[in-house]
Amino acid sequence: QVQLVESEGGLVQAGGSLTLSCAASGSIFSINAMGWFRQAPGKQRELVASITSGGSTNYADSVKGRFTISRDNAKNTVYLQMNSLKPEDTAVYYCNADIKSGSIWAPVQGYWGQGTQVTVSF
Repeated sequence: QVQLVESEGGLVQAGGSLTLSCAASGSIFSINAMGWFRQAPGKQRELVASITSGGSTNYADSVKGRFTISRDNAKNTVYLQMNSLKPEDTAVYYCNADIKSGSIWAPVQGYWGQGTQVTVSF
């Protein structure tokens, strides 16, 4: 089985910083893209940032210049460094990874972390 385990979020004042991490474990053959999504109350889940296995990144316009996604392939871990946080960044953050588990013949499947709450106060 494959699991994605996220670090704890937290309560941060506006303008502050927070780093999230998400580690994949289990029977992993390879990991393709990894990413972070978020869902605020009453809103749809949205992509925040993604990173390919080669390190190419993509960001939502709302976080460009403030958030940085990175990954450590040796540790099967993806990070989200969040700077200059705003109250509108308040949401449950989920990591996602496209993983080929078990063997080279296995299909690539998407896996989700359990979600972690990030709250930014005024």
